Parts: sequence; structure tokens; C-alpha cells
Amino acid sequence: MPAQANTGKTEATKRKEAKLVSLYEEYYDKIARYAFVRIGNRTEAEDLAGEVFLKALESLESYKERGIPMQAWLFKIAHNLVVDHWRKRTKRKIVPIDTVQIEAGTDPAALAEKNIQRERVIKAMEELTQEQREVLGLRFFAGLTSKEAGNILHKSDGAVREMQRAAIEKLRKLLVIEH
Repeated sequence: MPAQANTGKTEATKRKEAKLVSLYEEYYDKIARYAFVRIGNRTEAEDLAGEVFLKALESLESYKERGIPMQAWLFKIAHNLVVDHWRKRTKRKIVPIDTVQIEAGTDPAALAEKNIQRERVIKAMEELTQEQREVLGLRFFAGLTSKEAGNILHKSDGAVREMQRAAIEKLRKLLVIEH
């Protein structure tokens, strides 16, 4: 009987698991922020980030590096889960506004202003290309470097920086407050 049958896992699988554990510690918050900017709900984004690592663990046996770092694979899983989330969300029932409760101690005016600002940014981001939204999500909300974002998007870090510059320039024009 082979040695791996006794342990149930190959050495390669054990190395992948160790790598995934270290990536969890380093990338969980980044993936949660990436998801948050895409779906707008912190709790759901954190759940989704946990689901990314669960799915990665479940399919670890089939993961092959192929020149793409494991963290890029994790963001691809996150992207797919965000897309699935939006598909499911369109099928959800709308909750009447009078059933929503505001947490005690929250200033309703400040909360309303924050929501208005967030809605303005979300609406402005809809005017960007899908790639520009991805770049901003990966760079600013996930906190990745342009090189890391480039690995995920299969672009050079220079192309990522140029896409980021163009996206920010367009957002500035869209978000200008006219007096």
C-alpha cells in the first residue's frame, strides 16, 4: 500500500493546504473588501470571502499553478461568487422600508448622507468599463499592487496602472459637485 494512502493526502496537497492557510491570513480581508465594493453589504461580503476559501479548499486537488499565483485563483473564485450573488439577488424579494431598523446611536442624517454618497459612487462606477471597475476593486478595496492585479486580470502592471488612471479620471469628472 502506498505511503499516501495511509495519510490520505499527498505531499503536494499538504503543501497546497499550507499555502492556502497562509493566503487566508493575508488575503481574507482583501477579498472581503473586494466583494464589499461589488455587492455593497459588509456581512454578505465577509460571508462570500469565507466561501471563497471553502471553495478553494474543496477544489484544492484540482488546482494547478500554471504560472498563475494561487491568490489570483482566489480572486477569480471571488469574482465568480460575486457574479453568482448578483444572479441570486435579482431573484430576491424586496423588503418594505418600514421593516428596516436603524441601529441605536446611529445619526440618521449622517447615515443618509453616507448612503447618498455611496449611491453616487456606485452610479458613477456603473459608467466605467467592467475592467476599470475590476481594477479599482482590486487596487483600492482589495489593496493589491498593480502587479498582483495584473496577474489576476492577465495584464501587465503598466496596463493596470493606465486603466486605474483612466478610471479615476472618469470618476472625478462624474463626481464633480456642481455649485
